[in-house]
Amino acid sequence: MSLRSGVVLQGAYPPDEFRSMVERIDALGFSNLWLTDSSLHARNSYAYLTLAALTSPRLVLGTAVTNPLTRHPAITAVATATVDEISNGRMILGIGAGDRPLLALGMRPARLATIRATIGAIRELWSGADVTVEDPGFELHDAHLRFGARPDIPVYVSASGPKTLELAGEIADGVILLVGLFPEGLAWALEHVDRGAAKAGRPRPHVAVFAYGSIDDDASAALASARSIAAWFPQTAPAICELAGLPSSLIDQVRERYAGGEFQEAEEAARLLPDGFVRRVALAGDAAQARERIEAVAAAGADSIHVFPLGAHRMDTIEAFSRCFADVSDGAAA
Repeated sequence: MSLRSGVVLQGAYPPDEFRSMVERIDALGFSNLWLTDSSLHARNSYAYLTLAALTSPRLVLGTAVTNPLTRHPAITAVATATVDEISNGRMILGIGAGDRPLLALGMRPARLATIRATIGAIRELWSGADVTVEDPGFELHDAHLRFGARPDIPVYVSASGPKTLELAGEIADGVILLVGLFPEGLAWALEHVDRGAAKAGRPRPHVAVFAYGSIDDDASAALASARSIAAWFPQTAPAICELAGLPSSLIDQVRERYAGGEFQEAEEAARLLPDGFVRRVALAGDAAQARERIEAVAAAGADSIHVFPLGAHRMDTIEAFSRCFADVSDGAAA
């Protein structure tokens, strides 16, 4: 099995604890470490990616994900290039439209045209060009970097809707799928990615699947820890809910009760969702369930899977995911 694995963390830990986690993640053999980039709910992602770069000599690092709105694209270009230089070329820029936390800043998710313009401008800045852009979301006037940047830093687009998936297929070096962990959702997403790639006459980009949730021998405890992320899907990825068999009336009820904020603030809305739906979109059970989800991602044709641990025992979930991933890899190689 050629599938690679990684970990997604929020800046929810004090610096010393975070560095200890990075050391353990490195020792477990994961390929990637991603940091969420939240406006108010966690510590600064680029600062923590710098800590990670100085702690691990080999982990590939990335934002998971930033957006074109809370930072000007030029500032994002500089921040990404800086961490890339510190890490000796191990940085990925993960970017998306933005999510519910933007509402606290009086913003709404970025338009697709702004995402496209942002990625184009950042790549031009990295190349050393003089850049002029006039987009409704931002402007650049004969702008250029005054230090050398790696021109081919990978850009991954986070996507769950059809248009963003197609944009990722068309222009990105990779796509981060936030579409659950069940075969129908994964196949639907990849169909749209391939449509965008075909439009551009290019091969499919790297496909990275994010697996939110908890792995616990106590399946009910894992289910409870993972439930909050399930409420994110009706708000942001209704097509995935429909593919998973969620009634439209229930989708509407969840959306009414969870309008903004990080997904951890969606507990009330999440209680409305059936257990079966939670298990389809998240890691929400024991090791056997996790192995099934990893196998589904591999069978769909993804290139990598990245665990986003939830609940009170996040390092335990990371350790368990590592063991499950090794079991699946060993079984595929046998």
